[in-house]
Amino acid sequence: MERKTHFTLSIILTVGLVMAGTCGYMFIEGWAFDDAFYMTIITLATVGYGEVHQISDLGRIFTIILIVSGVGYFMYVVGLIVQFLVEDRIRVILGRRKLDKRIAKLKNHYIICGYGRIGRVLSRYLTERYLNVVIIEKNKGRQATMNEDGVLYLLGEATDESLLIRAGIRSAKGMITAVATDADNVFLTLIARQLNPDLFIVARAIQNTAKRTLQAAGAAKVISPYDLGARRMAHAILRPTVIKFLELAFTDESTDIMMEEIRVRPTSRLLNVALKDSGIRQQLDLIILTIKKADNTLIFNPKADTRIETDDTLVVVGQAKSVNQLEQMMHN
Repeated sequence: MERKTHFTLSIILTVGLVMAGTCGYMFIEGWAFDDAFYMTIITLATVGYGEVHQISDLGRIFTIILIVSGVGYFMYVVGLIVQFLVEDRIRVILGRRKLDKRIAKLKNHYIICGYGRIGRVLSRYLTERYLNVVIIEKNKGRQATMNEDGVLYLLGEATDESLLIRAGIRSAKGMITAVATDADNVFLTLIARQLNPDLFIVARAIQNTAKRTLQAAGAAKVISPYDLGARRMAHAILRPTVIKFLELAFTDESTDIMMEEIRVRPTSRLLNVALKDSGIRQQLDLIILTIKKADNTLIFNPKADTRIETDDTLVVVGQAKSVNQLEQMMHN
């Protein structure tokens, strides 16, 4: 039964025993309500204060029955309390082990350090795109929220090296640091870079002075939410049409248009093929905005005779279905 049912049943039994005992003494011994109620309470509590008045043989038999019933009732209540405590503990242990097993199986996942307002939005955005995410959060008060959101998480300091290893940092694809202070973000970036030199790290900077420090620590990208928010508001005034398009491509789930970056694998069927011969524009109706080469140089609005090379990253815009098709073509 559910806890609410057990609690309701306990109250009903308590009231029933007290009322039965009180009515029994009133009926058998002819006592007043207050004497009968008092005798019932001290009998059920087994305090042994003695009888209120001289009691008859029938009254003694009733008292024995009341004591046995009271002892049985209190054993039932104690059993419920122990059951609640044990069930809660078992549920926590089994739930934690289940989470740890799921985390241990992950590869090419993303680690988000901090589940505040920014971390929660980031987690939701990535999971909506069917990406695996592990949260590291030190505030136990957010555990209920993480359970409700159904995310994989670890409780503790993100700067704890053993916790990062448990989160699978050595097999992770990227990490986002969104903890409370710049100092913690810098220290966390240093540890993460040491544990996984190939990890793509995005770090949040609260103060502008911390940006260079975070980059020197190993962050591939440093973002200040305040600066980004201010620029976004300015662009919304100066370039409303551009912002509308970006919102459609990045955040609006009601449209089929999306902007995505796709990396070219050595096994791609389009390797060393010119854009004009690839069919990307003609067959998939996709627009290639930029190509990032392996040496990080960018080719904006690439020409038709530009060839697709290994480890190129194509930034494309178009329908989601076509983007997915191109991604498959670039991988095999």
